[in-house]
Order: sequence, then C-alpha cells, then structure tokens
Amino acid sequence: MKTIRIDRYGGPEMMRVWEIEIPQPKEGEVRIRMEAIGVNYIDIYHRTGLYALELPFTPGVEGAGEVDGVGPNVKEFSAGDRVAFTMHPGAYAEYAVVPAKKVIQIPHGISYMQAAAILLQGMTVHYLTHGTYYVKAHDKVLIHAAAGGVGRLLVQACKHFGAYVIATVSNEEKADIAMDAGANEVINYEKKDFLDEVKRITKNVGVSVVYDSVGKTTFERSLECLKPRGLLALFGQSSGPVPPFNVSLLARNSLFLTRPSLAHYTTTREELLERASEVFQWVQTGVLKIRMDQTFPLAQAAEAHIRLECRASTGKILLLP
Repeated sequence: MKTIRIDRYGGPEMMRVWEIEIPQPKEGEVRIRMEAIGVNYIDIYHRTGLYALELPFTPGVEGAGEVDGVGPNVKEFSAGDRVAFTMHPGAYAEYAVVPAKKVIQIPHGISYMQAAAILLQGMTVHYLTHGTYYVKAHDKVLIHAAAGGVGRLLVQACKHFGAYVIATVSNEEKADIAMDAGANEVINYEKKDFLDEVKRITKNVGVSVVYDSVGKTTFERSLECLKPRGLLALFGQSSGPVPPFNVSLLARNSLFLTRPSLAHYTTTREELLERASEVFQWVQTGVLKIRMDQTFPLAQAAEAHIRLECRASTGKILLLP
C-alpha cells in the first residue's frame, strides 16, 4: 500500500510516499481502507517536531473509510462497516490500523468526506462549548481565526446557543465567510486593533470567553478582552507558542486561562461516542455546515500542508487516497 512517511522533522518536503505492506490488525484493533483523510494543524506540529512522535511515522490523526479487517476480541465492528476515527496517528495512508476504542460508526446520511472533515474539528467545538466553557444565550464570545476550520464551526455553534459572536479574520474574503457563518461582528485585524474593537463593541465590559487558536500574536490582548472572571481557551498556536507568562497578571480581573486538548475531553469510550454522536447530529440537523476548502491526492500531502500552514484555507482540507 501507499503511505506518507516522515523520517526527519522539518518542512512539508519531509513527507514522502512510501510503498509498504498492508498492516495486519492485532488484538483490539481495526483495519480501515481509507476513503478520506482530514488534514489538521496538529499534523503540522507532528511534522515539525513541535509535538514529537517517534521517527519514522505516518502523519494524520483523522480519517474515514470501510472496515476490511478486525483483530482478535473486536466485537463492535465487522468488515464493511462505515467508520471514522481521530486522535490516532497513521491516517495518511491507503489503510490504517486503529484501536477499536477510537473508532466510531458513521451514521446514515453522513458521507466519508463529511466524517473526515468534521470529526476532529467538530468534537473540538463540542468540548470548547460544552466542557471548557458552557456557552449560554446572550454570552459575548470572541473567536479568533473565525474563517478557519474550527473557527467557522465555533461561530455557527455559538450562534446556535444564542451567544453574541465577535470574530476576527485577516482579510475581507475571510470576513465574508465569518459573517456567512453567523458572526454578529467581524474584525479585520489587519485594518483595526481587535482589542480596541472589542472594547468598543462591549462598551468596555469585555467578553465572557475568548477562543484563541492563534497563540503568540493574540494571547496577551486576548486576555485584555475578557470581562472579570472571563475565560481564555487557548486551544492552538498557529502563530507560534505563547512565551513565558506571569500568571499573577490574571488577578487583575480574576481571569481563567486554560490550554485544553480534545484527548482530555474524550477520556472514556462513552464520552468519545457522546461527543461524536452529537457532532454528527449537528451536521444532520444543519447546526454545523461543513465548508470544504480543497482536496488533494494522498501523494500531494506536502501541498496540502503548505496551503494550511500559510493560512490560505477557508475550510477543511482533505486527502483522498
């Protein structure tokens, strides 16, 4: 089978196509013939070594396809099942072997491409709005990178729950995308200072929660956007890691700061299935509308990473084996 392998950390050129034998599932594992593969920012962190995996490895932590083999003691799945998975490396391949406890049945009406496009980002949105912070009607929320994969879904979800959504973007095309997703206010931070705009919009009160996937360039001003006892959810770092920070500064307004991860909000099989099931329901009922950005053949994984890394994408990028 064909797979993408990385034997040295570095740029997109480190990803090469290898030809290897189709892997055999061991006890408790499921083998999936891949139909669609999600491309996510964590794949870039793995490729560069920011989140190091043991070399060599096959990148990719999200995909969907058909079960074509199961290992001993797997009773929940059988050949022919339509399934998806996330949070397990090895997706950039024609076949992936995944622990059965991380595999999820795809419900009727959801395509392979939809499943691969929504599972990781959708469950991220779910835990951010139903775990890290519970979004309520009339909450004012600030969402950075609101035209990106998670950002656009966050806008839709928060609006569905009745929040007043302030979104930040980097250009007018992305501003239109954020508005189409339902944002009440959109700030082009290339033209205006988002902190000044948030203060103006909230009449200097601040917002209840900031969802920040950008990191280094937005972190400090994001904290200043919060009202007393507000929460900053720093769930990504597309602009780079946040430098060392004096936590006593949080005392100015009794602020909360968290660096959450999906893995810690799906610690049990039951929690994983509950979040995934609700995300699929959100897609089926129209709460979340998936925006596809571009698809690439598996062999062009490097081009997919370049598009995501330069922040040119305005939706989900998929690889198709």
